[in-house]
Amino acid sequence: MDPLVLGALVAFFTIFVLFSGVSVALGLLIVSAGFLIVFDGMRSLELMPEILFGKLDNFALLSIPMFIIMGASIASTRAGADLYEALERWLTRVPGGLVVSNLGACALFSAMSGSSPATCAAIGKMGIPEMRKRGYPDAVAAGSIAAGGTLGILIPPSVTMIVYGIATETSIGRLFLAGVFPGLLLVGLFMAWSLYSTWRSGDATVLSSGSYTWREKFEILPRVLPFLGIILGVLYAMYGGIATPSETAAVGALMCLLIAMIIYKLWNPRDLWVVLRDSTKESVMILFIIAAAGVFSYMLSSLFITQAIAEWIGTLDVNRWVLMGAINVFLLIAGFFLPPVAVILMAAPILLPIITTAGFDPIWFAVVLTINMEIGLISPPVGLNLYVINGIAPDISLKTILKGSLPFVACMIIAIILLCLFPGIATWLPDVVMGATR
Repeated sequence: MDPLVLGALVAFFTIFVLFSGVSVALGLLIVSAGFLIVFDGMRSLELMPEILFGKLDNFALLSIPMFIIMGASIASTRAGADLYEALERWLTRVPGGLVVSNLGACALFSAMSGSSPATCAAIGKMGIPEMRKRGYPDAVAAGSIAAGGTLGILIPPSVTMIVYGIATETSIGRLFLAGVFPGLLLVGLFMAWSLYSTWRSGDATVLSSGSYTWREKFEILPRVLPFLGIILGVLYAMYGGIATPSETAAVGALMCLLIAMIIYKLWNPRDLWVVLRDSTKESVMILFIIAAAGVFSYMLSSLFITQAIAEWIGTLDVNRWVLMGAINVFLLIAGFFLPPVAVILMAAPILLPIITTAGFDPIWFAVVLTINMEIGLISPPVGLNLYVINGIAPDISLKTILKGSLPFVACMIIAIILLCLFPGIATWLPDVVMGATR
């Protein structure tokens, strides 16, 4: 059978199996085993266990559970509430400062926790009622938190970037650095739209909450700065050549646990058990998907599907930006239905040879891919963040939350366009810190 036709069959059955409700990892294994048996014989299954476990034999994978523990220990405390309150106290005199505070808190908390739903829950529980009380439109209040929560998969340290680096054998350090300026760009675009939206609605005159003394502004900082210090310390150790990403992640996880215990009195063994239990569940889920995706990639390569697709696209007489536009549409649609980790692990091995052949930087492409995944988090039909916000504020309809999030989707699309016009936004910092590779 022609490899391209076979590839279409694989795509159809993969979508069918995943939409049947089977977990992503198990679905990939079922599809892989089925096609290997039919087209390569039963003997091909002998290699599956070796590939499955071999994919996990990677030292860099240790950083995933460590960064997840960092996020879980932060999410289990009042760090999100304190971060929100600190920014609110310092920005209270800024017109529309509360929405800026919420977006800033989302950016910082999502970078510390790496979890989009946790960010929406932690910041939204305080931020949404407060914004509504002071006259912000419901759509702005809900949409800004839903969009702000997506920033964690781009701003370092990002588990999504680690997964991309492992799937494509790309430097994780470079990927972290590549997400810094695009992350700040998105924060700036989100804040600009929020301020414009509140000004246009005529509510800017009711947004100030009074004033805080300098003592009140400084007294909350000791509860927030240690966590930010850990993040900066992790990044410094990584880029200063002091330790590997896995080593810095382990130290960061230990420090976050200690700070949670010391500052937030997280002494109860039951609370610590919940942190470790939830971290283990999430880590195992991600690692299982990585292992299953390795088997899926082997199946695609063994049946010459990956090579045929890359060769076919290479023969197309189209502009490379038309090709990139088609890839973005594909990623956008995939992100509507699947979690970012699953999309990256399934698509990256296929897309990497295509984009490199077309002359695109894989580090730059990682940022574009991640922003596409962010769009999926606040877009139906899945749109995980939309449902998290609806759970926090059930009196705000899902339609209103979606309406409030759509302008932020537009901001993300603008960011992708800017990255296409000025790729240095993503590649300049990695090249300066770690040296140019081109």
